[in-house]
Amino acid sequence: MGTIAALSAALDARPLTGRAAVRVPATSANLGPGYDALGLALDVPLLAVAVERTEARVTSLGAGEGELPTGDDNLVWQALLAWCDHVGAPAPDVSVEVRSPIPLERGMGSSSAATIAGLVLGRELVGDRTDGDGGLADVLALATRLEGHPDNAAPALVGGLVLCLPDGSWRRATPDGGLRPVLVVPATRQSTGEARAALPTAVSLAEAAANGARVAATFAGLAGLCPLTATAMTDVLHEPTRLQLMPLSGALVAALREAGVPAALSGAGPSVLAVVPARDGEAVAAVERVVADVARDQGGEVEVHPCGWDLSGARAVALPG
Repeated sequence: MGTIAALSAALDARPLTGRAAVRVPATSANLGPGYDALGLALDVPLLAVAVERTEARVTSLGAGEGELPTGDDNLVWQALLAWCDHVGAPAPDVSVEVRSPIPLERGMGSSSAATIAGLVLGRELVGDRTDGDGGLADVLALATRLEGHPDNAAPALVGGLVLCLPDGSWRRATPDGGLRPVLVVPATRQSTGEARAALPTAVSLAEAAANGARVAATFAGLAGLCPLTATAMTDVLHEPTRLQLMPLSGALVAALREAGVPAALSGAGPSVLAVVPARDGEAVAAVERVVADVARDQGGEVEVHPCGWDLSGARAVALPG
């Protein structure tokens, strides 16, 4: 598949034609203590383009190429159908080309990006027959129904740093421009379902209270309201169990935090999200050195991908002509 950066460049270089197109960012959920509540949008975008009908309902280029379904059971098409059903419109007779550098089953929200892409592409094709916020609440409700939880879907839809509340609403903040996300992506994959099934069913009141405090510190730190420390993103709800399943990821998180870098498992893993000062030219190099040492000791293959915040979320893309 190649590196995320190389794959992104190759996909961006392809000509763009079709009836409608939408771009949806990758995401990192949980951010340590914010299990099923916090998420961030990252500028690693999936592009979905409605094209003239072909034999394949959905064609995947990049991540998932030759692996994901090409028929009506593809997640992007299922989400598009869900939007059409929601607004009472017939499904358009199109195919969809999906161009994505987002690795599958790496904790970067590939399925949420696909779901949001299908819903928003459906909205572009058949219209929005809802009131108020342009259908954002409806899109997120449908995505949550399809996905099961909103912490990846919400930032993929609205961009930025998002806190998802139990009533289905969300609060959005702009991440601090003085900080920069760095994705640390092992070559191995991890099923979200398997990672979720292994979680404990209860924690102590003291642990829950401490985790709640760290959620506030993480959200405030990422929003630039206070310094983001290496310990703020520590979690006791899901990370201990998951990191036992993923020893390479556990070693990466531990080594980065020991080096003073705020880091946490990205979603269900195995990727790790590190956050560094954007204006420190040595910060990314320092992460790369830590990762190289851990990868050598653990015998694993790991990609370091410095990126940025995505502040726009899902958006339509202008097509030529």
